[in-house]
Amino acid sequence: MTYQEALSHIHSFGRFSAKPTLGRMEALMGLLGEPQERLRIVHVAGTNGKGSTCAMIASMLEAAGYRTGLYTSPFVLDFRERIQIDREMISRSELTESVERVSPLAARVNDLNEFEFVTAVAYDYFARKNCDVVVAEVGLGGTFDATNVVRRPLISVITQIGLDHTAVLGGTVAEIARAKAGIIKAGVPVVTCAAQDVDALAVIYEEACARGAPVIQPSPHPEWMKLGLEGTELGYRGCELHVPLAGRHQVDNAMTAFTVADELGRTPEFGKLLLGDAIPRGIASARIPARFEIVGRDPLVILDGAHNPQAARALADALSLAGDRPVTGVMGILADKDGGGALSALAPRLRRLICVTPKSPRALDAHLLAERADALGLRASAAHSAGEAVELARAVAASEGGVVAVCGSLYLASEVRALFFPGAKLE
Repeated sequence: MTYQEALSHIHSFGRFSAKPTLGRMEALMGLLGEPQERLRIVHVAGTNGKGSTCAMIASMLEAAGYRTGLYTSPFVLDFRERIQIDREMISRSELTESVERVSPLAARVNDLNEFEFVTAVAYDYFARKNCDVVVAEVGLGGTFDATNVVRRPLISVITQIGLDHTAVLGGTVAEIARAKAGIIKAGVPVVTCAAQDVDALAVIYEEACARGAPVIQPSPHPEWMKLGLEGTELGYRGCELHVPLAGRHQVDNAMTAFTVADELGRTPEFGKLLLGDAIPRGIASARIPARFEIVGRDPLVILDGAHNPQAARALADALSLAGDRPVTGVMGILADKDGGGALSALAPRLRRLICVTPKSPRALDAHLLAERADALGLRASAAHSAGEAVELARAVAASEGGVVAVCGSLYLASEVRALFFPGAKLE
């Protein structure tokens, strides 16, 4: 099997299975010898902030000297971003070998979906590579998510919860929180963000209480902070921190990650987290693409994966760091997302909007998105491609001393990032 054949095999699985259950994963992991039970896992769920929080937690663990696996989704440029050890992506040959190893066993499990297969590959790979710890990001929901096959994680983490995937998880924040709180395990500490929605927080406390799991929240405010386009300087619990991810919402994610590291550091296995400068050094070195990422400077071009109203509000707030410079937006979304809500959140911060159809079968047509934007009073148009949209937006921004903000689907983020960094690997 070649690497491309391995990717094709992965993508041959369906996106969803007929029935939400952990039974398929339990069967496959049993055939693999229960590799997830040989791992010490930090399990992270939530609607927004999961990826950034996972990146910071993993970076702190690595800085403390632990061999750290990181499992995330989706990817931006390279599928292998999803499976990393100490920030090194799984190699093409190792991914191919792992797919070949898991495939014959997966064939014995009916109705397995793609995320379940990839999660099994990741857990098996991390176990065979003797990781000290694995940071695992939930794909969708929590209760029946493939990552939730782990019976007793080190700690459960729930980042900010909002309305997303409503067709699958429910139409209210409380219903979505119930699904995500499914990662809570008996007696295992739960860390949730300080800015958690009140309805979601009530559900988290209810589920945690029922399972005898203590809930820990960060302090709601840093001691001081200075926001900037290149990140934030802040004081938190006596530490001076540099968060390289810009925006006030990333301060909340950093405080959540800090709290996770502090809780882990109180255990004998992970005491090195509290020695030296592992926590501030780890946070300062965290990197994740398409999270208010500056990809161009003349004019300023910002790339962000905001695709739901909550994330769009965070992006709009972060764009205030650019001062009163006019913002030209480039946006492409998927049809099953709340595009109207995301547009409403961003509209007050945009001078105009150029719409794109992302390269996905689930994409919303650019002309339909432009019509919705027009209805909100935005000056909107549709471009034929991401390249055309970015070229036009940069020309407009250059002429008026403005800023370009590319947002929406990560499919679009992947296209645009490749335009600025052709052939580049992720840092």
